[in-house]
Amino acid sequence: MSTTHLPQTFAHLLVGACLAVWLTACGKPEVAEPTPGKLTEANASSTSESNEETMKDDNQSSPEPSHGHARKPIPSDEELKKLDPDGGTEYNRLVFEQSPYLLQHAANPVDWYPWSEEAFAKAKELDKPVFLSVGYTTCHWCHVMEHESFEDDEVAALMNKHFVCVKVDREERPDVDNVYMTVTQMMTGRGGWPMTVIMTPDKVPFFAGTYFPKQSMMQLLPHFSGVWKNEREKVFELGKAITTDLAKLSGGQPGGDLNASTLDACYRSLSSSYDGVHGGFGHRPKFPTAHNLSFLLRYHSRTGEAKALRMVENTLEKIRLGGVYDHVGLGIHRYSTDERWFLPHFEKMLYDQALFAIANLECHQITRKEKYAETAREVFAYVLRDMTSPEGGFYSAEDADSEGEEGKFYVWTITEIEKILGKEDAELYAKVFNFEPAGNRAR
Repeated sequence: MSTTHLPQTFAHLLVGACLAVWLTACGKPEVAEPTPGKLTEANASSTSESNEETMKDDNQSSPEPSHGHARKPIPSDEELKKLDPDGGTEYNRLVFEQSPYLLQHAANPVDWYPWSEEAFAKAKELDKPVFLSVGYTTCHWCHVMEHESFEDDEVAALMNKHFVCVKVDREERPDVDNVYMTVTQMMTGRGGWPMTVIMTPDKVPFFAGTYFPKQSMMQLLPHFSGVWKNEREKVFELGKAITTDLAKLSGGQPGGDLNASTLDACYRSLSSSYDGVHGGFGHRPKFPTAHNLSFLLRYHSRTGEAKALRMVENTLEKIRLGGVYDHVGLGIHRYSTDERWFLPHFEKMLYDQALFAIANLECHQITRKEKYAETAREVFAYVLRDMTSPEGGFYSAEDADSEGEEGKFYVWTITEIEKILGKEDAELYAKVFNFEPAGNRAR
């Protein structure tokens, strides 16, 4: 999940105060941070360099999903015509949608609505708040929350009783996602998917977060239903403050010249968060943030600042040598769960491939070093091979999960390596890449 910080506006401060009161009253839900999923032995066809052997880390594993409601096959067109408008007894309204992400949730016991006027009209009619959940089809933590909560009868019963529930695919409705992601960042200082927002029937939010485990959902759902029933004035006060701040944020006019002082300030900000040892910016989890690298390259070209170029080269080299880069299948994974680029979150996004390739090409143009051009060529080869649809166009992402496990497709056992390389070369390979008997893991 990405983290973005926004200025502390009035709404931000008010939200923080209100949430502190509300969450203290119900026992603050513990929002889980993205952590590496438990990985088991796999017969995989591709891998990342630092993760060939099975990784097992019980302290950093994804919650074990509860598969109380396994996904049912989507009915045929003829079968769909026979279903009730609400999906009938085995499905919900999402069964009539086209989005792959919404269809993943079509058999949840949650009475989901797609984003529609029907949903908000129903919320007004019943005087219930709206529970909005936003995600996308290849999102690992979206899968986790579905298995833990949306497929769980207890959680679904609370959701259906207290809320009108709306599911949104961020790739289908980026406009909705953008508004409520901004709200989530305002309210919490960070954002990511799955995104969870509770709002009034007039679409005004009064609570936001990301992933919540089942235990937190069991506390959160009845609590905020009670807030809606018993603290309506506070809800409206908070909603008004948020709406005011959203209007201010959207009121800014794009365009205009970026003067030297603005560019210098951006450079100083990146310099302050730069990891001089491992490259990149900030700590774990660490994202490639190729747009930062492109800025530094252009800043170097404009000012001659040598450090800006060194920051880029070190980052690109460390990423290229790390596990976040797929050395067999090619392409770059979503992010690294550690600061060393060692253990990736295995999802692959199309836009990450594009931005990473651009950063390498721009670095090649400045340095004339062939290794950066070669990395770009490898990324393009991966995109053309695996992310290009035979029907035309490109796939937006490749899922981190396979066979219900994060990263299973990518990990290797020493036995598999020996079978491919032979025992002697496998021993050398294991030594170079620090194979461990219990499996490689981030430290």
